[in-house]
Amino acid sequence: MRVKSTASRKHRVMLKNARGFKQARRTRIQTAKEALLHAGMYAYHGRKLRKRNLKSLWIERINATTRKQDLSYSKFIALLKNAKVEIDRKILAAIAVIDSKGFEQIVNEVKK
Repeated sequence: MRVKSTASRKHRVMLKNARGFKQARRTRIQTAKEALLHAGMYAYHGRKLRKRNLKSLWIERINATTRKQDLSYSKFIALLKNAKVEIDRKILAAIAVIDSKGFEQIVNEVKK
């Protein structure tokens, strides 16, 4: 019985992963390999960017709601740290958007 090479199996898997790419990137092995390498790098970088973008969005939301109560974002965060309140920005932003009265209570509590 003939032994099949592992290279053809790897090529088949690579071309399967390259489905959806255009032109030679989906049919030629070397081009597909290079395209998959770059796609992986872009995906990795995109995952890091998404975290960065979400944190800036949370900060913007908190800042917008604290400004309504005559307080800047940086002063609000400083007051939170001084009051030893450990709520992260993600939760604060969610409270600010969903429950504005609850957020107002947090601000008033921290101001004391």
